[in-house]
Amino acid sequence: MGIVYHESSKVFHLYNDTISYLMMVLKNGHLGQLYFGKRIRDREDFSYFLETCKRPMTSYIYEDDRTFSLEHIRQEYPVFGTTDYRQPAMEVIQENGSRISDFQYQSHRLEKGKPKLPGLPATYTESGQEAETLTVTLKDELTGVELELLYTIFTKGGILTRSARFCHKGVKPIRLGRAMSLCLDLPDRDYVWQQLSGCWARECHIHCRNLEPGIQAIGSMRGNSSHEHNPFLVLRRPHADERQGEVIGLSLIYSGNFRIQAEVDAHDTLRILAGIDPETFEWKLEAGESFQTPEAVLVYTDQGMNHMSQTFHKLYQKRLARGYWRDKARPILNNNWEATYFDFTEERLIEIASKAKECGVELFVLDDGWFGARSSDHAGLGDWKANRERLPGGITGLAERIEELGMKFGLWFEPEMVNKDSDLYRQHPDWILATPGRKVSYGRYQYVLDFSRKEVVDAIYEQMAKILKNAKVSYIKWDMNRSITECFSKAWPADRQGEIYHRYILGVYDLYERLTWEFPHVLFESCSSGGGRFDPGMLYYAPQGWLSDDSDAVERLKIQYGASMCYPISSMGAHVSVTPNHQVFRNTPLHTRANVACFGTFGYELDLNKLTAKETEEVKEQIAFMKKYRQLLQFGTFYRLESPFEGNEAAWMVVSDDQKTALVGWYRILNRVNGNYTRLRLEGLNPAYCYRNNRSGLNNYGDELMYAGLITTDETAGQGADGEIACSDFDSRIYILEAEEV
Repeated sequence: MGIVYHESSKVFHLYNDTISYLMMVLKNGHLGQLYFGKRIRDREDFSYFLETCKRPMTSYIYEDDRTFSLEHIRQEYPVFGTTDYRQPAMEVIQENGSRISDFQYQSHRLEKGKPKLPGLPATYTESGQEAETLTVTLKDELTGVELELLYTIFTKGGILTRSARFCHKGVKPIRLGRAMSLCLDLPDRDYVWQQLSGCWARECHIHCRNLEPGIQAIGSMRGNSSHEHNPFLVLRRPHADERQGEVIGLSLIYSGNFRIQAEVDAHDTLRILAGIDPETFEWKLEAGESFQTPEAVLVYTDQGMNHMSQTFHKLYQKRLARGYWRDKARPILNNNWEATYFDFTEERLIEIASKAKECGVELFVLDDGWFGARSSDHAGLGDWKANRERLPGGITGLAERIEELGMKFGLWFEPEMVNKDSDLYRQHPDWILATPGRKVSYGRYQYVLDFSRKEVVDAIYEQMAKILKNAKVSYIKWDMNRSITECFSKAWPADRQGEIYHRYILGVYDLYERLTWEFPHVLFESCSSGGGRFDPGMLYYAPQGWLSDDSDAVERLKIQYGASMCYPISSMGAHVSVTPNHQVFRNTPLHTRANVACFGTFGYELDLNKLTAKETEEVKEQIAFMKKYRQLLQFGTFYRLESPFEGNEAAWMVVSDDQKTALVGWYRILNRVNGNYTRLRLEGLNPAYCYRNNRSGLNNYGDELMYAGLITTDETAGQGADGEIACSDFDSRIYILEAEEV
């Protein structure tokens, strides 16, 4: 691995065994993009990658050079208005209203490892040998603003991270109207654009399209990364699939408003921009102040989408998630929400928890309704004190009773919200985001606290910290059940109102940072009505998230399959819930609900007392299975095999690091009759190992299972035994493959 600067050609080459990233200082002092892709041999001069020519209706930088126009040059961090008519990466607005800037190369520096980004989540290193960072400094002489472009290349894998920092060293204040995390100019548009989109209860669905001239984008202006679009993009060559082909993945480590867009110009050059949404962002910089953009992560591979995803999985498991729980298998939990909603007493909770303990559950979680005047969603948010009518012993007493049962205790919070019917709101009605003289909108009968204000964050911290100090709380479910409207803060002047969306999410990060630092052994799970803020920014503080409020096993196939494009299995909250399901009212077999949820952090969202004796025994077997294999399920190498978006069957698998154990999840949506013989080609096995199949008892070598396939044919092929088919709609199986001694 290395970062090389060739002085004679002014070319930077960032490379490891997998990738090369090339850029150069252009004749006007800007940075030009030369190449991003598979590793190529280093040489002194790559400037031939920069192609220029005369084109009609083009504006030029130099009178004596009618070939040099930024409109037709691939750039690292472009500006608008100086011959480039495409969307820019930045916009610096001067006091006189000018939006023109000219950032020219000044210097660069190299450092081992990776610096922290102040106030923001980002990937990290634990030694200087894991990565190397290049910081290129450019300056706009007229305003005195310096721009630092940060590039970190990791030693292993096709990983490059990027961000930008604006440092105002001039005199007069300026405003940033746009400050993206990266621009990536590519020489052609021959990619399939693949995004993860949806809405509440059907998050992370895969959508694909070809890139055409013009602009297409995903993003959020809701104040959270949103259910609608995840801050993640795949660019894959048309022939690429899960197993082979060139793929670029882009992930933004940010939890607020964002935009990821592609612009194809008239000559089929492709520009990718990613960062904070510019429509809802403006930032004032006084002399001496600086602004840091969120980090964007690029992954390149020529080995298909599974390999791209596995690169993200390992990076985000080991070098984005932090702390005590980073490498630990997650406890099996029982959450009371769908079992009781708001209708519970302390004794009812103990009854549910006792049955959960009997079945082998390790963590009991009390969800919404335990605090203040909270008996519905109309009141109580903001008053984080136990309702003694429901919980006579408070949270401290309930936690002790749960611990006496032999389980850990978890608790739900929604710290960013307040009801008007609360002591907090009555004392501080000005602490919500609201525009003066305008009607205040609400969602779920609640309002958004102004987390751009330190005193608001401090007040919520004090309430939460007091509970965590006095009660044996081992797990926090952190929810956010509405998006931001009327984004105005009474604490900030008019020329700072464009900063509030970003300052809000910085306040959220600050609260997370303080709580996770003070209570390092508490497992935090992020939630936003399910997947409304399931993003890499949250993983930095909470190593797992509630992926979706939709717990139906069939719907979860698509949600978990899509999310696995970027996010590791250890990050996906997945539970077994009651049937009929509370979201789609579908009846699914208990074994299928568990077979989907076990490819996640795993738990139960029901009252186990209401199961039959036979179902209870099945639950005990599920929990025993999960305890035996959860380390593998949550941290092994994950492969997608068959997509639920493309047919009636879906499949995925996980393989241990030593390739001696593999678990294959197979799912069929609707039953069939007189069907085909079926096989499933596996991945990631050792061709020379002989694996024993727990279902069939057969022994097969890894090469057979990968190249010929695992036979999945069952009674639905043909007429079935005695005219009956033993399986049903929404069927599933887990195949356990164990290598014989080798």
